[in-house]
Amino acid sequence: MEMNKRHENVSLPEDFYKRMKWLLAKEAEEFFRSYEMERVYGLRYNPLKFESGEVFEQKLSETVKWRLAPVPWCQEGYYYQPSDQPGKHPWHEAGAYYIQEPSAMSAVELLGVQPGERVLDLCAAPGGKTTQIAGKMLGQGLLVSNEFYGSRAKILAQNVERMGIGNTVVLNESTERLSQGFGEFFDRILVDAPCSGEGMFRKDPGAAQEWSLQNVEMCAGRQHEILSHAAEMLKPKGVLVYATCTFAPQENEGCLAWFLKKYPQFSVERIEMADLHFSQARAEWAVYGTERAESMPEDEVAKAYRLWPHKLQGEGHFAVRLVKSDSAGIRVASECAERQKCGRKINRKKENVRLEEAICLFKEFEKNTLQVQLDERQPGKYVLFSDHLYLIPEEMPELKGWKVVRAGLHLGVCRKNRFEPAHALALYLSLRQVKHAVQLTDSEALKYLHGETVSATNGQKGWTLVCVSGLSLGWGKSTNGVVKNHYPKGLRICY
Repeated sequence: MEMNKRHENVSLPEDFYKRMKWLLAKEAEEFFRSYEMERVYGLRYNPLKFESGEVFEQKLSETVKWRLAPVPWCQEGYYYQPSDQPGKHPWHEAGAYYIQEPSAMSAVELLGVQPGERVLDLCAAPGGKTTQIAGKMLGQGLLVSNEFYGSRAKILAQNVERMGIGNTVVLNESTERLSQGFGEFFDRILVDAPCSGEGMFRKDPGAAQEWSLQNVEMCAGRQHEILSHAAEMLKPKGVLVYATCTFAPQENEGCLAWFLKKYPQFSVERIEMADLHFSQARAEWAVYGTERAESMPEDEVAKAYRLWPHKLQGEGHFAVRLVKSDSAGIRVASECAERQKCGRKINRKKENVRLEEAICLFKEFEKNTLQVQLDERQPGKYVLFSDHLYLIPEEMPELKGWKVVRAGLHLGVCRKNRFEPAHALALYLSLRQVKHAVQLTDSEALKYLHGETVSATNGQKGWTLVCVSGLSLGWGKSTNGVVKNHYPKGLRICY
């Protein structure tokens, strides 16, 4: 493919360059100059670990001298300098923050999640938006995070674990199968759709090499299918946010116009926060390259948002907030209610003897090790997968039949009449919730993450939460003034 050089690190595809030049007209040169500018870097602090941004900044300033600046459209978001290297700080492994491109933070802000709701992140890997949603839910309600590709679903589950999230179920399903089991079940749904990735060319020059007009059309067709299934799973008066990281009109305004035409129960809603920072979508682009939505009123499409790299500090994105009035004309599956009813029946009777034994072992561990009762802090149902015990949110329907990657909070594994706590449980807990803990300096924490033993207080014995700056890192087992390292071998790092 013929390429057109526009930046020392990015070669833009010729077809992409011609299309953007035609669409943007006088604004095109300013847009192309953004490829000659350095990209920006962002992170979000984790509200499950900090009470507020002020606390996060204060504690961070006691440890490092990073040059942070707030991201205007995300309360938890900050810009950082590449030289800060937050990915190499022990706080990263403690789930204190998630490294995320600033524009990508916009979709969850539009979603407006509230604690206690049922939320679905439909295309969730690698987990940036799932962890952002979970932070806003504050451990209350149910978050289902789905990823179609198995390898990416595992990465998603790892990030959910690292951020200390307990109310999230990670699934590895197609959107079609989900829609068959979750009819009008969710209060809010995020569709961060797989797309042609044009908005990431500056961040990921390799994406430009893989781009083609054919892929744009293929993505648009796939987005139609995903949105149709999402419509079936949303409750009346629920909120659906559709977002992409591409500039392609077929995947943005065109896809929105198609959806609104097919599902008149949905309307576009603007919110004040976004109006302050983002640009309007281009309604005239709704029919670019297609005739599928010629009758769509332009005023609805124009309510969507465009994030342009030449107009803000971030990469290219598109996002729209949709509200569902009712379900007339939408096929709604009823299987979900039956699955949920079945799940509750099984848990009430507690017929599984192995489950009872596992719960007893965990309760003994809880009594000896913790200052709290977990099922009081986060009400849920105990489930057993092989020898692994999980606590899942009450509102999650029966798990049988789903491809489950992570079933809520992983408590631990039962081995020969003893209970070994999971790494996920350590990251979920705070310093004040355990009876025994050891505080490490940053340098000591790096040694622990590498797999080395650490010192313990004299007389301290048993399972011990290893912490840095008050943030949990993992488990150790104390005896004779030494904490044996139980940080998972597969996660150990060398800085």
